[in-house]
Amino acid sequence: MDRIPILKMGPFLLVTIQVEMDDRLALGLQDDLTARIADTGARGVLIDISSVTLVDSFIGRMLANVAAMARVLDAATVVVGMQPAVAITLVELGLSLPGIRTALDVDRGLALLQAAVEPTLDGASGDAGAPNL
Repeated sequence: MDRIPILKMGPFLLVTIQVEMDDRLALGLQDDLTARIADTGARGVLIDISSVTLVDSFIGRMLANVAAMARVLDAATVVVGMQPAVAITLVELGLSLPGIRTALDVDRGLALLQAAVEPTLDGASGDAGAPNL
């Protein structure tokens, strides 16, 4: 597999990683995902890693980098389906994945993304009731 598919679901992008990632595939995903966020104006990214059973420090850093890049592009990131062994490995490696929310499954992850971007999707701002000039 040369690339990991990135699907657009409304204002969000869905990435389902169904293979063990090597460094080349991880870098490709990082590049592809940031380009898709910029191209589509996506407000959130949901990364499903339920099929991933092994991670190393490079893959953990790549996830943190994706979240940081998404944040710069005004998109929230949620990782779902993390296996216990993966969570243990990330903690043992000292990787805290700043800026990434986690959820048990896709439904809960989508709910987190929706809640994170809801005020901006509704067009609400701190100027409620202010006249439009």
